[in-house]
Amino acid sequence: MQTKTHDGLNLYYELHGNGQSAQTLVFLNGLTQSTLSWFFVLPYFKTQYRIVLLDFIFQGQSDKTGAARNFDTHAQDVIRVLDTEGIETAHIIGLSYGSLVAQHLTVNYPKRVKSLILLSTFAHKTPYYEAIEYSWWRALELGGYSLLLDIMLPSVLSESYFKNPIIPIEVMKNARKEANENNEAIFKLMRATKERADYRPLLKTISTPTLILHGEKDLLLPVHLAQSVHEHIHNALLYVLPNTGHTLNLEKVVEVCQHIQKFLTDRFQ
Repeated sequence: MQTKTHDGLNLYYELHGNGQSAQTLVFLNGLTQSTLSWFFVLPYFKTQYRIVLLDFIFQGQSDKTGAARNFDTHAQDVIRVLDTEGIETAHIIGLSYGSLVAQHLTVNYPKRVKSLILLSTFAHKTPYYEAIEYSWWRALELGGYSLLLDIMLPSVLSESYFKNPIIPIEVMKNARKEANENNEAIFKLMRATKERADYRPLLKTISTPTLILHGEKDLLLPVHLAQSVHEHIHNALLYVLPNTGHTLNLEKVVEVCQHIQKFLTDRFQ
């Protein structure tokens, strides 16, 4: 399905799960992911919830033209999907890049967010993070997405994933390369994070029930970054998953989904 953004671009989205449910889950992708990235997560929620997946502008099957977007604009695009489907409120679940969109969505449109679930998240950058960000930017400049992916994967997947991958590494690489052939689109996505200011002061305005899940072995975003988000959102819950890396929709899928299910059941049923 597609809807038009405020500036006339085509935004791709999918509907899954129980269309009769009164509760909607919206899953927001990581940087170079697409709607396919939630394949292993969907079975845990499709019976009980209506589910919305979408590709941000510059991702997947959405348009890859136009000026670079910031996270406020990405959040506005998510609202456009909800409005198109007549969804008044939703549980917003964002991973990494998608978790930043989820933060902005909750700050800017608090009445539209029933709960906020942040996977592998952060609100401010450190010199360590900026060094990784710079290396990714330079890799994309010098070798395109193929080189970026080679450099990226050890930062976003744990050692345990490499030992026992749910998707073999080479299969993952080939699939990702086919989906991310437009280097300029990736640069535009990365610019939103590169130019994002410290968001911690605005997190203090969030009163929405919030769950934060983070991997103990996340090399890209060390645990203390998630702890900082936790400290700035009133009454947020934080669970650190042992021996787990950054890409939580591929690593420890069962445990991640169980934590989300328990949070939703405890708070809303």
